[in-house]
Amino acid sequence: MSDLNKELSRHVTITNELGLHARPAAMVAELASTAASNVWLIKDDQYADASSIIDILSLACLQGSGVTLQIEDPTDTTILEKLHELFESGFGE
Repeated sequence: MSDLNKELSRHVTITNELGLHARPAAMVAELASTAASNVWLIKDDQYADASSIIDILSLACLQGSGVTLQIEDPTDTTILEKLHELFESGFGE
């Protein structure tokens, strides 16, 4: 993986018991919708628009699932970090 790809993506594991359900998906979508460019959630080579709750839920991320967060624009690095923190905190659950 190139250094640029490392800067534009983070790998996370879903830790909360109910997985990535509607409430956490809404939190992700709200944050992703503030980005200057596209933000993606990637699971098993499936891409979901992180600003769409329906797209996020379509990934069916259960507890223990690995997901990659990816941004397209380096100016969205702060959003990437905030998303990473959300996932790492288990969405406060």
